[in-house]
Amino acid sequence: MTEYLTVPITLTDSAQAPAYARAGDAGADLYAAHAAVIPAGGRALVKTGVSVALPDGYALFVQPRSGLALKHGITVLNTPGTVDSGYRGEIGVILFNTTTTDFAVEVGDRVAQAVVQRVVQVIFEPVASLDETERGAGGFGHSGGHAKL
Repeated sequence: MTEYLTVPITLTDSAQAPAYARAGDAGADLYAAHAAVIPAGGRALVKTGVSVALPDGYALFVQPRSGLALKHGITVLNTPGTVDSGYRGEIGVILFNTTTTDFAVEVGDRVAQAVVQRVVQVIFEPVASLDETERGAGGFGHSGGHAKL
């Protein structure tokens, strides 16, 4: 069963509200509010014209769109970008162009997706040692899974 959360938003004149493409989607599309060019091998901040008022205990995560990544080599540089519940400014998306050709973004283009999730505050407690597990401290390819590793 789908759970709903009402989140107040404001929009600039050229902005479009985030929207889900299909029922049940986890990510709502974020749209460019201004045209921009993402230079070949470079990055640019694309503003969405959207500001949100998330309740405490929630965060919005800006994630890449798979179609932009596959078809055009465009991704979100700091993925996932985190929008904290106390932030009230405009959501911007840092797009990175992995190709050798400039990429134009037009007003209204879908540039990323927003996923809103519950989050908890953690109390980090220093201890003398951690419990033992089968994996232990192994990381970065330790468990295998790729022949070339």
